[in-house]
Amino acid sequence: MRSGLKLGAFGGGLAVLFGGALWVGALAAPDTTPPKTAGHEAGGHEAGGHGEGAHSAAPAKAPGGLQVAEQGISLVPESATLDPGEKTDFRFSVLGPDGRPITGYRTEHEKKLHFIVVSRDLGHFQHLHPELGGDGRWSVPLDLPAAGTYRAFADFAPDSGPAMTLGVDLFAPGEYRPTLTTTPSRTATVDGYTVSLTGDLVPGSAGSLTVSVAKDGRPVTDLEPYLGAYGHLVALRGGDLAYLHVHPEASAAGPEITFHTEVPSRGDYRLFLDFKHAGTVRTADFTVRANETTESGHGHSH
Repeated sequence: MRSGLKLGAFGGGLAVLFGGALWVGALAAPDTTPPKTAGHEAGGHEAGGHGEGAHSAAPAKAPGGLQVAEQGISLVPESATLDPGEKTDFRFSVLGPDGRPITGYRTEHEKKLHFIVVSRDLGHFQHLHPELGGDGRWSVPLDLPAAGTYRAFADFAPDSGPAMTLGVDLFAPGEYRPTLTTTPSRTATVDGYTVSLTGDLVPGSAGSLTVSVAKDGRPVTDLEPYLGAYGHLVALRGGDLAYLHVHPEASAAGPEITFHTEVPSRGDYRLFLDFKHAGTVRTADFTVRANETTESGHGHSH
């Protein structure tokens, strides 16, 4: 993964997506009004589009993961339909402007491509690392745990081009039952670990979020590196599953990890933290609301 975005995990970034029935309307839809603070990237990767007409300010860059193709590069799965609850050898290609699979990639955070799969209701999250074949096709074992629509994000940097995140919908046929609890939450429990989150998201303003990891009530001070960092945070915007990058600061091995963040709009964001301890990678998730920007430049609570 690459490290050019203001919202993401991995110091280079991860991402996630939003989809059709995202949170089944329970989360506030993002405000598309441009933030008052100018001059910041809105997350995602550099967009390839050019606005018509001359303007003194460059057009805002769209967050990553909302497009299946960008700058002539496209994400193409062999099949977008998978049986729910069955592990499948999922295969896809990243095609270049010439229509041929790209075979050369830069290594970002110890991998050539990071693959994030999230259900459209944001109740299921997977961070995977496919294998690249000699023919340019990627493959990875993938299990969509329940019926519904999913968003898959490919985060990569071709040898001969800019880093980017592309997204595509996947489908698991069957009766759909939403699983996500939409109440804003800043504390998560997983396998006996308690992970708490502090800090605010203010649209258009750079800020920081800090997570603290404890086990059985005791701070964890021996977190293990995972993909070159002690923690990786994926941020997804409610309403459209925009993939946003968050960058971690260099830190000790816990209990706290701080991430630099910037969100492009008001609304609810789903955050997924990957951390490794005792040889196992675990994921904690949070729901945070981005507050409005006040005249003083600070967010206010709702």
